[in-house]
Amino acid sequence: MSTIAQQDNLWSVTGDVLMDSASVLLSQSQGLAMPANLKIDFSGVDNVDTSALSLVVEWLRRAKQENVQLQFTHFPASLTSLASLYGVTDFISDSA
Repeated sequence: MSTIAQQDNLWSVTGDVLMDSASVLLSQSQGLAMPANLKIDFSGVDNVDTSALSLVVEWLRRAKQENVQLQFTHFPASLTSLASLYGVTDFISDSA
């Protein structure tokens, strides 16, 4: 089971971020506050697919709308590889 939890200015994502869980994580995150300087930690993430990139992009959009400085930490190597494959590595890195 995938979860997202907030502690101060940190969101911690755990579990798999796959097609069936990404929409659940997005829905859960909509109920969380986005402080001015938010870090989203992926250190508890096991497996990802392309839906994880979609989730990251949705969080980037929300952060931009809410004037939030967003930083991602501990991307799994597989997520970094997917970002590179789809040509969005710079886009995601520039958000940090």
